[in-house]
Amino acid sequence: MGLAGLNTDSVRLPAPSPEADRRAPSSRRRRLRDAATSAGMLAPAVVVYTVMTVVPVIVALYLSLTDWNGFSSATFVGLENYARLFDDPDTTRAGLVTAIVAVFGAVGMLGLGLVYALQLKERSWSNSFFRTLAYYPHVISALILGFLWSAILGTNGAINATLRDLGIGPVGFLFDENLAVITLVGVIVWAGFGFNVVLFVAGLQTVPRELVEAAQIDGASRRQINRRIVIPMISPVVTVAMVLNLVGLIKVYDIVVSLTDGGPAGSTETIAYLILNRSFAGTDVGFATAQAVGLMVVSAALSVVVTALRNRQDRAAAS
Repeated sequence: MGLAGLNTDSVRLPAPSPEADRRAPSSRRRRLRDAATSAGMLAPAVVVYTVMTVVPVIVALYLSLTDWNGFSSATFVGLENYARLFDDPDTTRAGLVTAIVAVFGAVGMLGLGLVYALQLKERSWSNSFFRTLAYYPHVISALILGFLWSAILGTNGAINATLRDLGIGPVGFLFDENLAVITLVGVIVWAGFGFNVVLFVAGLQTVPRELVEAAQIDGASRRQINRRIVIPMISPVVTVAMVLNLVGLIKVYDIVVSLTDGGPAGSTETIAYLILNRSFAGTDVGFATAQAVGLMVVSAALSVVVTALRNRQDRAAAS
């Protein structure tokens, strides 16, 4: 029989039940209620983040395009402040000092923290004591640590006073331009490597003991086990530690103030120190804000680059 022979009047679709009609609006109301609840729970965090982060960044971007002394009305100057960043010798010198502190400080804290953590990865009361000992400087304010080391390494500090008693001339830990930068990096590494120890010890606890025992049975030395098994398995923790170290040291300020106060002759001035103690203090707010925006961009770029390189190495190892 063809389609034309069908009696369409005899074909009847089932009518929707009253229960289905009631369930559909109820389901929509439930979804709307859940969405409203989620939005209400997220709203305070979004408002706080917007007020504390987004709005200040937008204001900073605007101020960096102005000539403003902090009191009178701001004059829009476009990208003039950013052009000054590349012509200002103080900014160039502070940028170089910041790069030295960030690179050598981050590598020092990472290396020392990793070596220390590998020695203390087993659980025992003595290892717990030495972990706490390593982390303790991180708990103390960096300002206090700077003043402490200034009293030890200064011209009339404890070490130089002892050297004078022995008939040896004072060592310019803090008043020789080259040695002052080395001293600054050394104090920063001593103060911050304990945080890396905590991160690495936590990462080392996740390494399967079976792998280590199998390598020991095969005759691998402790150094080979660490290099071929342990360190590759905690590489994500190493990446996180490196990013935190770099970003933190690019913004280092407090320990510079208390240890060297930017001296001698500005040889230990970092970008953060220059912004806060000279640019803002000199009421050059527009230029200081441009310096701060540049510092923020460099910090973000370094984080992205380090993470991308780490991910690339992970993909290469997996392939």
